[in-house]
Amino acid sequence: MPDMSVNLCGVKLKNPVIAASGTFGYGMEFNEFYPVSRLGGVACKGTTLKERQGNPPPRIVETDGGILNSVGLQNPGVDRFISVYLPWLKKQGTAVIANIAGNTVEEYCEMAEKLSGTDVDIIELNISCPNVKHGGVSFGTSCESVAEVTSQVKLRSKKPVMVKLTPNVTSIGDIAKAAEDAGADALSLINTITGMRIDIKTRRPILRNNTGGLSGPAVFPVAVRMVREVYKRVNIPVVGMGGISKWEDAAEMMIAGACAVQVGTANFHDPFACVKIIEGLEEFAKSLGLSSITELTGTLKEW
Repeated sequence: MPDMSVNLCGVKLKNPVIAASGTFGYGMEFNEFYPVSRLGGVACKGTTLKERQGNPPPRIVETDGGILNSVGLQNPGVDRFISVYLPWLKKQGTAVIANIAGNTVEEYCEMAEKLSGTDVDIIELNISCPNVKHGGVSFGTSCESVAEVTSQVKLRSKKPVMVKLTPNVTSIGDIAKAAEDAGADALSLINTITGMRIDIKTRRPILRNNTGGLSGPAVFPVAVRMVREVYKRVNIPVVGMGGISKWEDAAEMMIAGACAVQVGTANFHDPFACVKIIEGLEEFAKSLGLSSITELTGTLKEW
């Protein structure tokens, strides 16, 4: 059988499939379906400095080919994550990726310092959050703000830093290069695409927050294109996500340039999605005669 392990910025994953942040919680519920140890890693629910209740409902709605959500980063805060959820996760035999979100550079830095003294394997920066000191514009939408938050977190983190990129930008390649130049150890993409649905009877947005993040199969072609574009611009590992729901999608994303993938929305309609993708990738690699799944990454033959 092919070697399914991959190296993600110095962290060995037993396979390239990671449960994406926001759709897997901390893995406790899914562990009732299968051992979380089967996964390459778990990207934990987005964590903020203090506890957050999230946005008022309705905050999730189905749409053709996916879902829109405006959950609003409901979470118990970084201290409770460290004291309650991390100890359990570290016993599961899989890589733990702490996803953090903040409204100021200082918040990101404080969380990075707290997490640096723990057993998390990687810190993932969710930079799709509003920068309250710069008019509420998302950190991830300008090269300057991406570079600032990445460089400042790197100064305070003893852990590898993976920057999660938003697709809601003019040039994903420029944003990726800015993160790399600022010291990012890896990049993950794409985060959700901003969208809206309207109730034609009430003429109001279905989501109480008016807009939300679109995820699921509908965004997959966009994600593949952006992963390929970023792969060609940077020299650090790229983790692909966005609409992956079956092993063929994961293989496609890896061929585009991803060294690993994250699976998100698919977990909602099939709790075994990650396991099926792992098994499918392994059989695919075997059928190709690959000695390692890493041989698949970046093998796209462009016209």
